[in-house]
Amino acid sequence: MARGRGNSARPEDVRAAVLAVADWLRDPDHTDVPPKALVAAAVRACAQALEQSAPGHSVEVRVPPHVAIQCIDGPRHTRGTPPNVVELPPRAWLLLATGLSSLEQLCAAGQGEASGSRATEITRWMPIVPL
Repeated sequence: MARGRGNSARPEDVRAAVLAVADWLRDPDHTDVPPKALVAAAVRACAQALEQSAPGHSVEVRVPPHVAIQCIDGPRHTRGTPPNVVELPPRAWLLLATGLSSLEQLCAAGQGEASGSRATEITRWMPIVPL
């Protein structure tokens, strides 16, 4: 899983990456699965945008197998399992990043996990690309 690299996420590039998979995200049956490369690009672009807009190291956001970033100002975590983690599969992450679902809804439906007292703070920066 790629770690965030501090790359600059240009808003127009993030939006284009998300729009490339928007039909799949809006489809409740998610039958038209886009190519993995398009999903990966959208996942990484949204993660980089979050990393940029909420810099820090107190919450780790994981979207396996595509990316893991640290964000939100606070104590830096360097070894072992971080105390504040959000882990979502790619589609769930993109639903959150586009405002089509909330973190609370995704976790309640078993489509992700948020652990630690600060994990839910990422919702302050959502949606990244409203659809």
